[in-house]
Amino acid sequence: MLNFLLSAAAVLLAGSTMVGPARSAELPKGAAHNIVLVHGAFVDQTSWQPVADILTKKGYNVTLVENPLTSLAADVDATKQALAKQAGRTVLVGHSWGGVVITQAGNDPKISALVYVSAFAPEIGESLASLTKAGPPTEGGKAIHPDAKGNLYIDPKVFPSAVAADLPPEIAAHLANSQLPLNHVAFEAPVDVAAWHDKPNFYVISTKDKVLAPEAQKSFAARIHAQTTEVAGSHASLVVHAKQVAEVIEKAALAK
Repeated sequence: MLNFLLSAAAVLLAGSTMVGPARSAELPKGAAHNIVLVHGAFVDQTSWQPVADILTKKGYNVTLVENPLTSLAADVDATKQALAKQAGRTVLVGHSWGGVVITQAGNDPKISALVYVSAFAPEIGESLASLTKAGPPTEGGKAIHPDAKGNLYIDPKVFPSAVAADLPPEIAAHLANSQLPLNHVAFEAPVDVAAWHDKPNFYVISTKDKVLAPEAQKSFAARIHAQTTEVAGSHASLVVHAKQVAEVIEKAALAK
């Protein structure tokens, strides 16, 4: 999956800080040095690679969490393991389902800010299932179906237009056919921590998102009193608009 995402990023981000040789950089005074990136459902950690490359070249210590996607507890545990390895202030970032994970895992005192990228931001007692049911219906949401074992997928025929309409067609098709399932146990599990109550919060709204409706994203951003940035992208904004997403994370690194 990595090679496909990097190919897409190279096409879409030509001329940005992702392109060209790595260079040493000095971080702004007072910035958190550590960034932990948590991916969403149906993909793996490489969905964050374009953003990670930008931030690494700027001098940040970037860690990509690999979610098992088998349960909320398992994904939170994977995130907490990554957080335990960080020395000093850390920005925790989640995309899509990753927003549920960082909400539950984000009460670590070393976390200086939370960043939600086209992500769910539940309150205590809410689950991905309850938020999806309560929110506006979307093309992507309607295309999520379980298999015989209770693993959830997005219909591969719908995935390209619903999830990744602004990626090259061959990349979107590859992602559609190489999905990693989210188990229904994760989908239905409520959070019992809402870390955003006690942290500075940032939110990137994808205005052309057909998985998590932009109206729902705006509602989440308002709920968590987030500093908000809008990008004209699909649910795959972390790839297509990696530069803008990285800029928001850099702002979050300066939060106190």
